[in-house]
Amino acid sequence: MYLESVRELLRKQKLVDGLTKAQAGPHSQLADSVTERQHLAELETFMARLGVADIVEIFADLNPDEAAMLWPRVPATRTTDVLWDMPDELRERLEEAVGPRPSDSRVSVFELTGGRIRQYPINGRKDLEGKKPIWIDLLNASAAQRSYIGEFYRIELPDPGDETELEVSSRFQIDESGALNLHSNFLLDRGGKSRSIPVAFFLRDDILFSLRNEDLPVFRLQRRRVETVPGYASNCFDLLLNLYGLDVEYSADSLEDIYKTLSRVGKHVLSEAMTDEEAASVLADIAEEEDLNGRIRSNIMDTQRAIVFLMQSKVLMEPQAQEAKQVLRNIDSLNSHTAFLFDKINFLMDATIGFININQNRRVTQLTVISVVFLPLNILAGIGGMSEFSMMTTGIPWPIAYTGFVLGAALLGWLTYRIVRRFDRSKAARASGSAG
Repeated sequence: MYLESVRELLRKQKLVDGLTKAQAGPHSQLADSVTERQHLAELETFMARLGVADIVEIFADLNPDEAAMLWPRVPATRTTDVLWDMPDELRERLEEAVGPRPSDSRVSVFELTGGRIRQYPINGRKDLEGKKPIWIDLLNASAAQRSYIGEFYRIELPDPGDETELEVSSRFQIDESGALNLHSNFLLDRGGKSRSIPVAFFLRDDILFSLRNEDLPVFRLQRRRVETVPGYASNCFDLLLNLYGLDVEYSADSLEDIYKTLSRVGKHVLSEAMTDEEAASVLADIAEEEDLNGRIRSNIMDTQRAIVFLMQSKVLMEPQAQEAKQVLRNIDSLNSHTAFLFDKINFLMDATIGFININQNRRVTQLTVISVVFLPLNILAGIGGMSEFSMMTTGIPWPIAYTGFVLGAALLGWLTYRIVRRFDRSKAARASGSAG
């Protein structure tokens, strides 16, 4: 039933395309364009109402040309689920017709063979058959992928984005089946913007399941090492501890970048002078580094809680327990570094604000000097505007009288300025003498 409806809609679309190519003229093209959009909207609305299994069944009966016309009309939110449910032959045939589909979703299986870990991409359901993984990594997996993999391995795999609001006490636990559930935050420092990305870990039947919605440098480095370093890991717990260890290393690298930024900012702050614009830029850099430093401290504390939970669960062998203790020691050293950086950030921020206050005080001083200089001049100007001044200068030509008045006012202003400057110098000399 669905297939016939789809083919009828495709037939109408082909008819409109043929008429558009055959006819000429702006009015006919405009009418055909409106009709074409109506047919496309009708086709998209129809496809949006269908289930994933119905869409897969329809594509199985279409020829390559029809599949190429229909595929762009499948809702973007459903394409990953549709491809996941397709048989390998149908998916390959569809890719030949419409081209490979770029996707940010990736499911990888890692098997331990002969002391080395091999990675296998999972594009469909059949790719899981016959595999004996120690690690299954799901990046931005769809609901269909999580559901099928969870059913295949008898475990429930949620969306990691839905687990961000869990309380700390609920992030690390052992469920009724004996599976270990851990929800940790991993640092992502990219392009000057740092974020904490939630990652869900599940360990069951000697398999590590990791779920995340964004790619992370720590996981890219882990994939590279498992493929190139022999004996990198012997079981799923080794892989999990290595991920936490790499996260601590990545945090240490980010702390080094903070050191470099604060060193550059410190040279600027400790210079002889700084404008308000420069101070505002420095404050923005300091605030950004403070946010990154706080995020690093929060993430390594989260990693510390996860490792302590693993050790308390008594699931680690003795070599793994020693490795976990080493990671905890590295975290302790990073905690001292973050505390030092907080002190340095506070010092630089106070120094920068001090420069802003000095600039403001300098402006206030200048305004005060101007006010003191012009105070007696204002008094003379008031006297000069009175009728008594005309009486006092009776018999003196007004150009001479007012010229003398202006010269006297200027002399008085200069004397006032010199007195104020001498007072400031003597005050500064006394202050430096008392400091010495």
